Amino acid sequence: MWNLPNIITLIRISMTPMVALLPFIEGYWPKFIAFLVFVTVALTDVLDGYLARSRNQITDLGKLLDPLADKLLLLASLIPIYFISRTRHDLYDIPVWGSIPLWVCLLMLGREFAMTVLRWWGKRRGIIISAGGAGKLKTAFQSIFIGGIFLWFAFRDAGRPLGWEHTPFFAWWSRWHGGFVAVALFLAVALTVYSFLVYLYRYRALFSQRPE
Repeated sequence: MWNLPNIITLIRISMTPMVALLPFIEGYWPKFIAFLVFVTVALTDVLDGYLARSRNQITDLGKLLDPLADKLLLLASLIPIYFISRTRHDLYDIPVWGSIPLWVCLLMLGREFAMTVLRWWGKRRGIIISAGGAGKLKTAFQSIFIGGIFLWFAFRDAGRPLGWEHTPFFAWWSRWHGGFVAVALFLAVALTVYSFLVYLYRYRALFSQRPE
């Protein structure tokens, strides 16, 4: 039960509070560390799954902990992103979006909750709902957006103390990085909806009297 993949998953869960708390600390270093912690946790998500499959160490505990770790990380990431982007428009304004809307946070979290219910219902009816390509792509772009905006917070905070604030580089990078974050957020939202619709269509038999 306590094999290497499960231990890595537990480490991911234990690191998640750092992602939620560090961005609220003043200064650019805490936000940059939050970015590094998030990237580490996101990469170990790939690692523990690979190890579990390659070593044939897939366990019931791992099946329980892995999706729990993913949902906790998403929640821990969206909380600071939502509050910081909404309360500091002067510094962290995201191009086009301004800040991450509440409905986007609820959509991302609601999709994860709905998928948990769908997988539970499928298991009861003898159908295993495995991760599909659209779902994995959704996770990838969500991670790109979250990592990108943590780095955006750190960069914007670093402008004044490091003397970058009025340089051409700071203006250029702000436009490029801000646009990147805005596009990544759009793609993450689109794939959140699309991947869920794909699952609903693929497993539509769950809603019939008899599974196909």
